[in-house]
Amino acid sequence: MTVTDPVPTGLPVGFKRHLRVETVSGEAVYLLSDQGTTALRGRQIEALAPLLDGTRTLPAVIADATDSVPPAQAGRLIAALARADLVGYRDPGADAAAEAYWELAGIGGPGVVAAVRSTPVRVAALGRTDGSVVRAECRAAGLVLAESEEQAAFGMVVCDDYLDPELAAVDARHRAAGLPWLLARSRGPEVWVGPVFGAPDGPCWSCLAHRLRGHRWSQAPVWNALGLSGPLPLPEASLTAVRSLGLQTTVLEALKWAAGMRYAGQGTVCRLDTRTLRTSHHPVARRPQCPECGDAELVASLGRSPVVPVSRPKASGGGANHRALSAADVLSRYRHLVDPVTGIVAGLRPVTDTPEGLNRWVSGRNLALRGHAAEGLRSHCGGKGVTAEQAEAGALCEAVERYCGTRQGDEPAVRDSLAGLGEDAIHPNDVQLFAERQFRDRERWNARNAAVHTVPPRFDEGAVREWTPLWSLTSHRQRLLPTSMLYFGPAPDGTEPAPWADSNGNAAGSSLEDAVVQGFLELVERDAVALWWYNRLRRPAVDLDAFDEPWLARARTAYGKAGRSLWVLDLTADFGIPVMAAVSRCAESPQEKLSFGFGAHFDPRLALQRAVTEMCQLLPPAQAEESVSQMLDIPRELRNWWSTATVRNQPYLLPDPAESARRPGDYRYVPQNDLRADVAAAESMVRDHGMELLVLNQTRPDVELPVVKVVVPGLRHFWARFGPGRLFDVPVRMGWCEQPTPYEDLNPVPLFV
Repeated sequence: MTVTDPVPTGLPVGFKRHLRVETVSGEAVYLLSDQGTTALRGRQIEALAPLLDGTRTLPAVIADATDSVPPAQAGRLIAALARADLVGYRDPGADAAAEAYWELAGIGGPGVVAAVRSTPVRVAALGRTDGSVVRAECRAAGLVLAESEEQAAFGMVVCDDYLDPELAAVDARHRAAGLPWLLARSRGPEVWVGPVFGAPDGPCWSCLAHRLRGHRWSQAPVWNALGLSGPLPLPEASLTAVRSLGLQTTVLEALKWAAGMRYAGQGTVCRLDTRTLRTSHHPVARRPQCPECGDAELVASLGRSPVVPVSRPKASGGGANHRALSAADVLSRYRHLVDPVTGIVAGLRPVTDTPEGLNRWVSGRNLALRGHAAEGLRSHCGGKGVTAEQAEAGALCEAVERYCGTRQGDEPAVRDSLAGLGEDAIHPNDVQLFAERQFRDRERWNARNAAVHTVPPRFDEGAVREWTPLWSLTSHRQRLLPTSMLYFGPAPDGTEPAPWADSNGNAAGSSLEDAVVQGFLELVERDAVALWWYNRLRRPAVDLDAFDEPWLARARTAYGKAGRSLWVLDLTADFGIPVMAAVSRCAESPQEKLSFGFGAHFDPRLALQRAVTEMCQLLPPAQAEESVSQMLDIPRELRNWWSTATVRNQPYLLPDPAESARRPGDYRYVPQNDLRADVAAAESMVRDHGMELLVLNQTRPDVELPVVKVVVPGLRHFWARFGPGRLFDVPVRMGWCEQPTPYEDLNPVPLFV
């Protein structure tokens, strides 16, 4: 408002309704409100203040002030007060308290009532919500109700559950009409209000529903068993006061929208816990690949495209992984993915019973467990590191990795048989490497072994099924593997055909290049571990004193305080990439509770770091140290291992006394400053071994953190895969044993991590 503004219909001018005005003569004019106190000083403002009581028009205020304040000066003062949002026009017939509220909301003025009256609201009630009660509350609040969606300018939908299947059609109608709408749940111990859907380039209900379903995956078996198309109805837990509070809050949000109020919280789910009165806001993000409001082909297009690594300098402070970003930068850039309602990761937390001085974080359930093959100790996504920050970033990245590697229905796939696809297709067992004997004996084997070691039925080469392309970095062409091997969980039709996916070679990175490197290093690590474990080979020690690292000294101290001895074995095999196994036992206990951790890296210092830090993820829970048998939530095979395994009955866990301990100079390592050089080194090594380096880009557009699945057919998994090949050939070729280990002499204890 300025003195040159036309006076709207001769409305009076006064201080804003939310201000109490008190003049202390000779001192100041005090403006008091819920937002604080403002002091206006000067003789002229003291003269003007009584005239700005809302009973005079602007010309009348200036005229009545003439004796004390010249007209020009009065006009300038009033204009300054208007710019400071302290005075404005008043509607004499308006509700003073309502005007004060809207002023505090930042949209005060005579136009608010007109805005509300010109925004007809269409109300819909789903489930147990009584629509007539909702409409009555809207009318009482001053909202104008629309008789049809065609007449409406805004929609309000109140439901029992945000995953009510009827909301899909509701959302589609509103989007087709270009009509913004508010979603709310007014029942239950938690009231949910928001978001308002319909913003340009904003999310739709399907974007939100996708994230909500991800947090309810544990209910899926019941949904499937009962044949439900929507969420499982739960017993109502509510009070009349709760329902009234929820409904009033919802109506208030609709009223604010109709009045013209806009703020960031309208793009969130506001969750009010009525038991504690705590509120939280959960941002809802648009999924670019959403089939309803985005491009449903984005993921498939990305997966079919060639994987082309580029120059990517390594970040300083990248921790144990030579990443493109430091752990701090990864957390800063991707922490928004963590949210218990709308995130892909429910939360990040340190594990409280980790020995002091060690770092272990977890980030919720491991989505790989949705598949047929559970993952033993990996029931939660986890992270480790020499700092808490590295462990936290690792837990976040592993959760994102599992999310991106889970079947969502938009993955690249073609339908055909192995025979029909020709040489581009790879036989699954060239990757799985099960022995013929395992297929013949699969029923007995599966009955007595953990789910991670489940042997699938023989692959039907003539059956038509889904196949997904991977890009060969070594031959620069597409190859194909069954989609079920590359993504966790059921296909869109609900079936889970064998062979099943596991996490071997899955990796997330702060760049595509470091994700490829991490996935490849995991394959090399697990291959070397399998050679050692199943052949029960004695391998040389790693000289820990020669690796003079502050972090290592701290870790050795931490394990010592926990009553555990620590040693490390060198498992480096024919690829020449340092692979190490850290081993620990309770030296003064009848139950040695043997634990281990593995690590591989081009840099032997980082291979050591990764092995030692991983071991803290596989220690027995501190609260169950007295009796392993009490750990009922621990897999049976792990309880048996911690109860019975000792270095006496498992001597391959001890260093080979005939070999000298490995020192840093024993490894041929040339530092590289660019991740592209590490990718090139991997390509060269794989090619030299007559193998193929395959990469599937699993990055999801709604996540953006790069995720890949790396596959090298022929490299051995460290689970029980006893087909012919490297498991039997490499130890002989390396001179570790004179002849291949007979099948019946392989380690009878399948590795369970």
